[in-house]
Amino acid sequence: MALPVVRPNTADIDTALLEARHSYSIRRPESQRAHEVATRVMPGGNTRTVLFHKPFPLRITHGKGARLWDIDGNEYLNLLGEFTAGIFGHTHPVIHKAIKDALERGINLSAHTNAEISLAGQIKQRFHSMDLLRFTNSGTEANLMAVMASRIVAKREVVMVFAGGYHGGVFHFGGGGSPVNAPFPYVVGRFNDVVGTWNILREQGRQIACVLMEPMIGSGGCIPVRRAFLSMLREETHRCGAALIFDEVMTSRLSMGGAQQLFNVRPDMTTLGKYIGGGMSFGAFGGAERFMTIFDPRLTDSIPHAGTFNNNALTMAAGSAALSQVLTKDALDDLNRRGDNLRRRLNELFATLSVNMQATGIGSLLNIHPQRGEISDPDQLVASDDRIKELLFLDLLDAGFYMARRGFIALSLAVTDDDLNNFIQKIEQILRDRRPIFEIA
Repeated sequence: MALPVVRPNTADIDTALLEARHSYSIRRPESQRAHEVATRVMPGGNTRTVLFHKPFPLRITHGKGARLWDIDGNEYLNLLGEFTAGIFGHTHPVIHKAIKDALERGINLSAHTNAEISLAGQIKQRFHSMDLLRFTNSGTEANLMAVMASRIVAKREVVMVFAGGYHGGVFHFGGGGSPVNAPFPYVVGRFNDVVGTWNILREQGRQIACVLMEPMIGSGGCIPVRRAFLSMLREETHRCGAALIFDEVMTSRLSMGGAQQLFNVRPDMTTLGKYIGGGMSFGAFGGAERFMTIFDPRLTDSIPHAGTFNNNALTMAAGSAALSQVLTKDALDDLNRRGDNLRRRLNELFATLSVNMQATGIGSLLNIHPQRGEISDPDQLVASDDRIKELLFLDLLDAGFYMARRGFIALSLAVTDDDLNNFIQKIEQILRDRRPIFEIA
């Protein structure tokens, strides 16, 4: 039986956070024990940094539809959606059958299969900028290969990115960058800064091989691109001969043809990942023929691109079934309308309660931020109080709702309108209970 949730009406954020962590621990003794065991075999008990949170992370046993259960028996509505990879919910019957059938045909088949032709064809049909494409095992690898292709074709070295951007484990540009980033010479611009970025491209464009960007900053806070900024990038990269690479690992779900269709801008190259493999490990990169034919093994001077699991049987089968039978245009449009509606309702609630919060994003991707005012680039989020993000995250977990600790939400097809109504009601209750902390000063 779940213990009652008690939230003292205190304005002391540190005290409230300590109490929330204590409440979290009391309800999850098995998760705590599992974490202690995990620390003996993995650094910090962790092999995926983004999932760690204090006092110790959840330990999930299984999922069904839009719901998860932890080893302590607690049930959650999954609003995180595996950071966009879980768009189909858990154990979707069509995808489950496709994987089961693939298993029965045999895995690790050591050769080409027709399934990879099917999946590649469906991807090309959706993303018109991908004249040719190749598979990888993750979005990180897809971005790495796209950048390498652009550098080889352009015979240039420099890669332009944007502060706060995240393009996988070796392309992380938040907080000054990461020591494990790929060792390329980078030029770092400011997202949505039309004049500043234009100046960089005018001054250094002839040395820049590519501009790598998300049409909506995802991990950095769900910050949509401004159309004027995107138009300028397309024009200036054409002018200076730099490849414009759209990282659509997350934003590909914003329409049938991704953000590039939504904004009517055709990049030179596109990278994909996450859900397109039906929930299995997946990545892909592709674009104009001049960038992709360098990988044609029929050519004597072709560039090698290996990967034992690039065309693995399970991903090819799951992805083909997911795109052809599950993620139809109607299903995707409905999902994005639901996300837009949720973001609108959240912002209306925040305004009504006069709390220092807002929700940003596009369609089925959104992020809750503990601050007001316009947010057009990740640098503006530095002032956000990280303690408030954690407090809301822990309160929602105790209420049975799971999102990212940073406030990120990625809706799945399995989440219903009733689920979101309950979510809105619970957030309202939490904000009222903790009004001294959340309200605008």
